[in-house]
Amino acid sequence: MGALYLQLIRWNRPAGWLLLLWPTLSALWVASHGFPGWHLISVFTLGTFLMRSAGCCVNDVADREFDRHVKRTAQRPVTTGALSVKQALALGAVLVLLAFGLVLTTNAAAIAWSFAALAVTLAYPYAKRYVSMPQAVLGVAFSFGIPMAFAAVQSRVPPVAWVLLLGNLFWVIAYDTEYAMVDRDDDLLIGMKTSAITLGRFDVAGVMLSYLIFISIWAFALDGRAQSAIFSIAIGLALLQALWHGWLIRKRERDGCFKAFRLNHWLGFTVFAGIVLSYWGQ
Repeated sequence: MGALYLQLIRWNRPAGWLLLLWPTLSALWVASHGFPGWHLISVFTLGTFLMRSAGCCVNDVADREFDRHVKRTAQRPVTTGALSVKQALALGAVLVLLAFGLVLTTNAAAIAWSFAALAVTLAYPYAKRYVSMPQAVLGVAFSFGIPMAFAAVQSRVPPVAWVLLLGNLFWVIAYDTEYAMVDRDDDLLIGMKTSAITLGRFDVAGVMLSYLIFISIWAFALDGRAQSAIFSIAIGLALLQALWHGWLIRKRERDGCFKAFRLNHWLGFTVFAGIVLSYWGQ
């Protein structure tokens, strides 16, 4: 039973929660103008893992009828019946409560914003039925650690936080479109809406444009904050990684698209490392 719960929360696939972690920690460093302290690092690292795991529980319950028709997801424990809907939702509720317990150790502003973060997390699995670009909804959900980080440090959410959230949203669109390209044939058959389907033959171009918008917005927003040549180097390395991902997905083959998706956390880490080192250099 324990193995099934670990499978449910994608324990063996850390790339998923790392995609949430790096922009969140980046925001912590920017909000703190440097090292934010071990307490906030611990809260947001554990909270990110818990909320991503809870999101997997909700997503698998919402998509259980669709997932059985998709090659990549057909063996998920809720889809196969190995875990019941009640068991999955119960685990998700426990994970959310644990994450909320962590938020309670911060401040009133972060606590207030956590409810908005939860609402978006719960809404995303159902967006795939009604929104032609559900990746944009996921982008908001996966970026909400940014305003929460600023709220936890500064007790407010300044404009730069929303600019960073906007930029990060385009990164999510980029990598989740790569992810959607893996399942496009199956999704077309079952009537699921994804950015890969909506963009059609412009999917690769859409991914690359989204990468460019993300990196440009973050470079612009942090100009004068992360004051170091190291940050510029990190931005350059992130661009090179984006170009590599473009090469991987150019033929729209499942393996190449999935590999590009899985490698995205290194792009996020590169930007995060550039921010950390630039503040350390000051």
